[in-house]
Amino acid sequence: MSDSQWVSSSMPYLTPNSAGAADAWSAETAALGRRGTQRIVHAGEVPAPPVVAGLLGVPEGEMVVVRRRLMLLDGLPNELTDTYYPAAIARGTPLAGTAKIRGGAVTLLAELGYAGATVREDVTARMPDEEEKEALRTAPDEPVLQLTRLTLDRRERPVQVDVMTMPAHRQRLHYVMTIG
Repeated sequence: MSDSQWVSSSMPYLTPNSAGAADAWSAETAALGRRGTQRIVHAGEVPAPPVVAGLLGVPEGEMVVVRRRLMLLDGLPNELTDTYYPAAIARGTPLAGTAKIRGGAVTLLAELGYAGATVREDVTARMPDEEEKEALRTAPDEPVLQLTRLTLDRRERPVQVDVMTMPAHRQRLHYVMTIG
């Protein structure tokens, strides 16, 4: 694997950790001798886009909370991540703000009674729009991977939707699954 490629596993981003611990992105990159940082570019309520509304089980356009982040690897754009929450869960919590959340959003969700139990991920490849090309510094003909993740709690209630957009040539997604 070259230094320009990033291998990502979903599991560290699904498990609560102790409040005050490094966020999963910083910890994962540091363990590999890299530097992962993130910039929250927006947080607050927005109308649910069609795909997000369908996954969260709310009407299209209903208000949901989003945290939009630019993930940087060694100072370079590596991923755009939009994380959506039902407003009933996130309104008035740190999830709706731009401040760093101690222990990360997954830890806060667990503390609020919404620990993830089931995750569904879909990965597609597509061409980026102009805003994505600019933010990720991709070439005009360079495709992106889009990973859409739905997290459900033990009662099968949708608690979080992540939409991650990554330059395809700089990514490798890695999955380890336990059977049985």
